[in-house]
Amino acid sequence: MLSDYIGVAPKGDLLLLQKICKKLEGRTFLHVNSTREGGGVAEILHRMIPMLNELGVKTRWEVLEGDEKFYEITKKLHNALQGNAEEITGEMWQYHFEVNRRNLKRLDLEADAVLIHDPQPVPLIDFRKNGKWIWRCHIDVANPDKEVCDYLKKYCEKYDAAVFSVAKFAKAMPIDEFIIPPSIDPLSEKNRELTKEEIDETIERLRIPVDRPIVLQVSRFDRFKDPIGVIEAYRIVKRYNDCILILAGSPATDDPEGEAVLAEVREHAASDPDIHVLLLPPFSDKDINALQRIADVILQKSLKEGFGLTVSEAMWKGKPIIGGATGGIPLQIVHGVTGFLVHSVEGAAFRIRQILTNPAMAKRMGVEGKEYIRNNFLITRQIRDYLSVWYSLENKGKSMLEL
Repeated sequence: MLSDYIGVAPKGDLLLLQKICKKLEGRTFLHVNSTREGGGVAEILHRMIPMLNELGVKTRWEVLEGDEKFYEITKKLHNALQGNAEEITGEMWQYHFEVNRRNLKRLDLEADAVLIHDPQPVPLIDFRKNGKWIWRCHIDVANPDKEVCDYLKKYCEKYDAAVFSVAKFAKAMPIDEFIIPPSIDPLSEKNRELTKEEIDETIERLRIPVDRPIVLQVSRFDRFKDPIGVIEAYRIVKRYNDCILILAGSPATDDPEGEAVLAEVREHAASDPDIHVLLLPPFSDKDINALQRIADVILQKSLKEGFGLTVSEAMWKGKPIIGGATGGIPLQIVHGVTGFLVHSVEGAAFRIRQILTNPAMAKRMGVEGKEYIRNNFLITRQIRDYLSVWYSLENKGKSMLEL
């Protein structure tokens, strides 16, 4: 219920959300992505879809289905868009298109507004029927492989608009472009307040020692999240501060590299009993919540990052956060105020030690961080923004103030 967010989300967001939903009441809104579990997109949609329906906007979520070959190709596309050198052959592009075409038999694409998430389902634009079509890019495309980017732009330019998380990700295209950062739901299982008993149950089940400071990173097992770099930073800190490291993550069904990266991480950590590598099952939201609440320092040491929802999650729990100075992370971390931005393993180690040895500063950062998330990165604001894009596309020249 929207009323549950009174006193949690900013009042202005709630009022505008009610107004715009009144304008769009009874209209249909379709989201399409490539997985129902694992990763921030699915996590947001699980919370957003019921809220939109409750507010009177008829909202559905369709999931594109692919095979192993398809996901290997789309992982290469993802990596290339984040700057890796990848060879995408003509046959791969054709297979990417064919899988989308095959999905037409089971996807219902009829809606007043259609939001297509990321590169996996981007070719569906060739089969549009009606409504406004918007492509939503969640990836860090600040420095993409030009050839791959140019090929995808041929699809993107057929949309009515594109949405990016950060201004520097936007590309020169002959369509409307909007900047909408992702968000967290403060009332979800992952972010709600937990009782001491709930936290203790997770600690005992996962066998986490709490006799020393805890350094934590929660993320998919992906090389761009730099889990090996996190271990190296921890090892520098360990020379001076006795602590433990937890690397926790869940698998994503559309990421075929996850198992290989997890094996690399376990091999790198094998000799140290104070490094806990946790592969959590999908929807382990309460466990992640508990881990974030017991941590003394939380990292998101990404090398590339579309946004990094775990940064907002950590700040919402009042924790000091250290993040890679890349992608959407600097949008969330105000350096020196709500956390620290770092460029190297050594920089991460220095900031971990600084936080561990200065509890007053850590507490102050936590307080500042929670308010920053409240004002900027809650789900009520993101829903408001998505609906505002839809409204603006249908009402060219009309101000949102006319609602």
